[in-house]
This record gives sequence, C-alpha cells and structure tokens, in this order.
Amino acid sequence: MFVLHHLENSRSQRIAWALEHLCLPYEVKLYQRKADNTAPDSLKHVHPLGHAPILQMEEVTVAESGAILEFLADEYDAENKLKPDGKVALRKYRYWMHFAEGSFMPLLVMLLLFKKIPTQPMPFFIKPIAKAICNKVIDSFILPRLNDVLALIEKHLEVNHWFAGEKVSGADMQMSFPILAVNSVQTLEQFPAMASWLARVREQDSYQRAVGKVGEFSPF
Repeated sequence: MFVLHHLENSRSQRIAWALEHLCLPYEVKLYQRKADNTAPDSLKHVHPLGHAPILQMEEVTVAESGAILEFLADEYDAENKLKPDGKVALRKYRYWMHFAEGSFMPLLVMLLLFKKIPTQPMPFFIKPIAKAICNKVIDSFILPRLNDVLALIEKHLEVNHWFAGEKVSGADMQMSFPILAVNSVQTLEQFPAMASWLARVREQDSYQRAVGKVGEFSPF
C-alpha cells in the first residue's frame, strides 16, 4: 500500500487525485503546519527537504508532484489513465505538466510574497516605502506576466476539454493546484473556459474521493 505524506493545504491533493483515478490503495499521513505556516521538521525524516507531497511504496520514496505523477504513470498506469499515448495528446500532456511549476507557480508565489512583505513587522516609516516598492513590482512585473499565462490557459481550454485533449490526465492534476490558487483569490468569471474546466474537475468521482481524504486546497 502507498503512503501519501500530506501537509495540510498543499500540493498533495494532486497525488491523492491520481491515486484515486488509478484505483490504487493508499493511506494518508497528515502533517500540520507550524505557526509560521511552514512544514513540521518531522517531514524531513521522510525526505531531506521536508516538502509535501511525498509518496512511499515499500522502500521507494518519491518527492515532487510532477515526479510522483510520472512515477505513477510509468509504473502503475497500464490503461494510460494518467499519461496519454497519442502523439498530439502526449505533447500537450508534457507541456502542461512542466508549465504548471515552470511558468505558472513561480508567478503566483512571487505575488503571494510581495503581497505579504508590507504586512510584516517593520518600522512605521519603512512600511509605506515597502508597500510602494512591492506594488510597483506586482503591477509592472508580476501581473502582466500572470495575465499572459491566464490568457494562454484560457485559449487552450476553449478548444480542449482537458489539458491533454479529450481525456483527463496527469496534466490536469498538475495544473489543478495553480488554477485553484488563482480561484482562491479571484473569481474566474473572465475566464469561462477555465471555470468550466474546474467545474468538470470537481465533478470527477476520483477528485471527489481525493477531496474527501485530504480536502480541497486553498493555497492563498
């Protein structure tokens, strides 16, 4: 049986969804975040970086969401439920698998950090300067690039039911985290194709079972 090391409100839900989609047995080991919102040191006993998700199967330990999804696709996906086998679908799958953490999530993390900086303890006369600098970075650097990313996703989903084409795949699981992150801070009214995709995700039995075990994350 697999053991999914799950940090509350984290990327682990992607892996629970994949395990449910493949009908693989697993147990969830939950870790609570510390007061500063970081992972507990006990996770480092499982993997040196102490990040979640981490998936264990007997003596095998795999970390990083994308690597775990690829591991499951390579070792436990004889029916191509996670990784499509058609040339076009496979090309789309690979692109969005890398896009999620390569192009999308760094911008969201930067946005979160620059929004938090002015709220941290600092001398009162520094706070307006910090806020002005952070707002400048957000408005001139982060948001223009994030808007381009969202426009690209919307355009793709206007002509694709799922990220790899006509069937749900690991690419949808990988992309679910950043899209849920965006949806946690704004509505998707201006992105109807993305909103429809998210509604389809939430209708998936495997997704609902995963949410029942680890919850639906709201990263921001």
